[in-house]
Amino acid sequence: MAAFIPFNRPYTTGREFDYIREAIARAHLAGGGEFSHRCQGWLEARVSCAKALLTHSCTGALEMAALLAGIQPGDEVVVPSYTFVSTANAFVLRGGIPVFVDIRPDTLNIDEQAIEAAITSRTRAIAPVHYAGVACEMDEILSIARRHNLLVIEDAAQALGSRYKSAPLGQFGALSAISFHETKNVIAGEGGALLINAPDLAARAEVIRDKGTDRSRFLRGEIDKYTWRDIGSSYAPSELTAAFLWAQMEAAEEIDNRRHEVWQWYHTALETLEQRDCLRRPIVPPHCQHNAHMYYVIVRDPETRARVIAELNQSGINAVFHYVPLHTATAGEKFGRVHGSMCHTEGLSQRLIRLPLWVGMQQSDVMRIADRLAQLLSR
Repeated sequence: MAAFIPFNRPYTTGREFDYIREAIARAHLAGGGEFSHRCQGWLEARVSCAKALLTHSCTGALEMAALLAGIQPGDEVVVPSYTFVSTANAFVLRGGIPVFVDIRPDTLNIDEQAIEAAITSRTRAIAPVHYAGVACEMDEILSIARRHNLLVIEDAAQALGSRYKSAPLGQFGALSAISFHETKNVIAGEGGALLINAPDLAARAEVIRDKGTDRSRFLRGEIDKYTWRDIGSSYAPSELTAAFLWAQMEAAEEIDNRRHEVWQWYHTALETLEQRDCLRRPIVPPHCQHNAHMYYVIVRDPETRARVIAELNQSGINAVFHYVPLHTATAGEKFGRVHGSMCHTEGLSQRLIRLPLWVGMQQSDVMRIADRLAQLLSR
C-alpha cells in the first residue's frame, strides 16, 4: 500500500534543540531575551518595518492591532469573509463590527473594488488578508484608506516572504500581523509577530504587549522601575519559542526555495487538467511574488469537491477544504454585517481543495497526487 501523504508535516532544521538548550543555559525563559531580539531584528530587516514585536500567535498580534487602532464599540472594519476567524474576532473583542465584502475570483483576496462602497461614517480600518501568500492590490487599498482617513491593518499571516511590486508584504499597513503556526512556512509551533510601520504606535505597542506596563523600557535601563501605564495583556512568547523560531529564520531562504520547488511541481503537473477544464490552478498576478505557502485547486462544483476530498483521503492523500465564509457562521451573523454580493466568496469557498505541501515532499509524491486527481476528475 502506498505511503500516507499528510497535509502538513512541520519542518525542523536540526538547530532548534541547540538553541532551546542555549536559551535554558542563559537562564532567561520568559519573553524578551536574546532570541526574541534576534527574531525581531530579522523581521525588521527582512520586511523593512519600523518595529517588530514577537507575539504568542498571529491572533494575539491582530488583537494588539485592534487595541492600537483604538477600536470602540460600534466601530466598523472592512474585512473579507473568506479568512480565518481571528481576522474578524480581534475587532469583535473590542466591540467592533466586521463588515464583510466579497473576494476577487482570481486571487481569492479581498475585492478592492468592493471596499469603498462598504465604508460608512463608523468605519475605522480596512483589514486585507493576503490569501495563500499572494498580495492583495495594496496600491488601491492604500489609496482608499487615504481618501477616507482609515487605518490599514494587514493580515499577513500566510505572507511572510511574499512581495507586492517587489516590496515585502507586511510593510504596507500601519500595522501588520504574521503567523508562525506549524502550518506556515517559518514556524514556532504557535507564534506570531506584530509589525509596526507607523512609528508613533511603536512605544504603545510595547506597553500593550507587556501587560500594559513599561517593562521593556525598564529592561533597557531607560527607567529605574516599571509600572502599569495602559491596557494590555500577556502577548509575548517565551524564549523557548523564540529560540525554536530563530533556527527557522536562519533557514528561511532554504525553506522558501524548497517550498517553491514543490509548488512548481504541482503547477506543472496539473496544467493539463486545467486545459481540459477539470480544475483551476492558483492565479498569481505578474506583479506579485508569492511564498509558496499553499497549493490549492478549484473544481467544478461542491459535490465534486466532497467526492474528491473523500477519495483522496481514502487513497492515503490528506487533502482538505479551507475556510467556511465568516458571514455564514453563527458568530459572523451575530457580530458582523455583509455589504454587497458575496457570490465569489460563497461559490469558490465550496469548490476549493487544498493539497499537501511541505518541505520534504518528493516529486513522486506530487505526481501521485496529480495522477489520482486526474483519475477522479476524469469520471
